[in-house]
Amino acid sequence: MYHQGFLSRALACLLGVFVLAASAHEGHDDAPATAQAGAAPRFAAVSEQFELIGVIDGRRLSLFLDHAPDNSPVREARLELEVGGKPLAVTQVAEGQYQAELAQPLADGETPVTATVIAGADSDLLATDIDWHAPAAAAQAPAWGGKSILASAAAALLALAALWAWRSRRAASLRMGGAA
Repeated sequence: MYHQGFLSRALACLLGVFVLAASAHEGHDDAPATAQAGAAPRFAAVSEQFELIGVIDGRRLSLFLDHAPDNSPVREARLELEVGGKPLAVTQVAEGQYQAELAQPLADGETPVTATVIAGADSDLLATDIDWHAPAAAAQAPAWGGKSILASAAAALLALAALWAWRSRRAASLRMGGAA
């Protein structure tokens, strides 16, 4: 009987390991973390009066111009922009929102950004840098990742434990004179 109680607990533990391995989801396996491929480079240039946020998607540059104290969009502003020392034509698409087109995709490294904002009687010069490094080609994790290896190991241990239990019962049955 001692063997059956021990065997039951061992099988329960192995089954628990198997269930945990099989139910692990992305981010909870042994595969290395990969960089988010879709992250667009961003920059923020802030002064006491204005805040300019830029989001670069390939060659498209989306700009958001707000008043720094209350974060409200700047109305009827003129925005002049230089990226990497080259002036860009900026078009207003909505209140506080502008768009520009880069001549080519952003190069790796730091790129200076300078913006001149003129809104009514207020004007300001904003400056910042974009620190962009293109993501390296992510190495593909093998299809059999750590999660599958753990599940396979647990299944093999479970099969061995079942075989051991069957042989123990058979041996006990033979000792007691039962049919083989």
